[in-house]
Amino acid sequence: MANRYDAINLSQGFPDFSAPEFIKEAACSAIRADVNQYAVTWGSPSLREALRLYYQRFYDFEVDPELEITVCCGATESMISAMLGVVDQGDNIIIFEPFYENYGPDAIISGAKPNFVSLDLELELAFDAFELRTLLSNLEDRGGTRAMILNTPHNPTGKVFSLQELQCLAELAQEFDFYIITDEIYEHIIYKGQHHLMASLEGMKNRTITISGLSKTFSVTGWRVGYILAAPDITESIRKMHDFLTVGAPAPLQEAGAQALQMPNSYFENLLEDYTERRNFLVAALKRVGFRVWEPEGSYYIMSDISSITEMDDVSFVDWMIKKHWIFWKW
Repeated sequence: MANRYDAINLSQGFPDFSAPEFIKEAACSAIRADVNQYAVTWGSPSLREALRLYYQRFYDFEVDPELEITVCCGATESMISAMLGVVDQGDNIIIFEPFYENYGPDAIISGAKPNFVSLDLELELAFDAFELRTLLSNLEDRGGTRAMILNTPHNPTGKVFSLQELQCLAELAQEFDFYIITDEIYEHIIYKGQHHLMASLEGMKNRTITISGLSKTFSVTGWRVGYILAAPDITESIRKMHDFLTVGAPAPLQEAGAQALQMPNSYFENLLEDYTERRNFLVAALKRVGFRVWEPEGSYYIMSDISSITEMDDVSFVDWMIKKHWIFWKW
């Protein structure tokens, strides 16, 4: 519809930056060098070593590239591989809502029973720790909790979970004996606060499954290169699932990723500057025309309330804007 009515399309979460020249050239060089056959199923040695150095540099976190890293076809495949690797039929999992659309189907595919905890829009997107503890206690009578999915920075609210919140979740994970599967794909797009690695918190390395990828940081969502960090026993199960899902991620693109992860800090800083400029522009524009806006702390989504400017439901309002008032976006 946006194409038909010449409207600006904000409906899907992907960067409109061109991929950096250095990563495109690295991919072309790998293809020309005949890196065109299967890579090692769980990831090329060069990419896994680059990831070891990357996590050491940014988070002072040590990871074994041979036993604790699995390269997948994007963070999306990483998530389903992780869930299939640790979740059994009928297990309970916790999901914060609102949530990225794939988490629900992933739970269903893996046979899990999703249980939801809301982020409160009126309380700066905080979760109610008492509500969460009560839910975990109630689930003890129904087989306990197997895993929690944690997305930070968060899609679609833009919330960045604080260190205090992560510590609260870490304590609950150890008390109630469950894994935390973290989706950290927006880790370098943070406007307020700081990204903290759940796996680095005390007692959490062996019960955290960390997921991220190249897509958002390097504007290559179509390349489908993601990765998982997990303890050796968990990694062994995840690798089996990954092998039977996709065999392996694209070999030449893994080589390009290995080089990209070694870029100087200035690259990541400039990326954040560019996104911050865009965030500030759109937040101001939405406020100017009457939206109530929750300013995102991270990622590239903006939650907004339309009730002050229309009585229509959300789908009808978007339909109206595209068809009748597409000029609305071109002031």
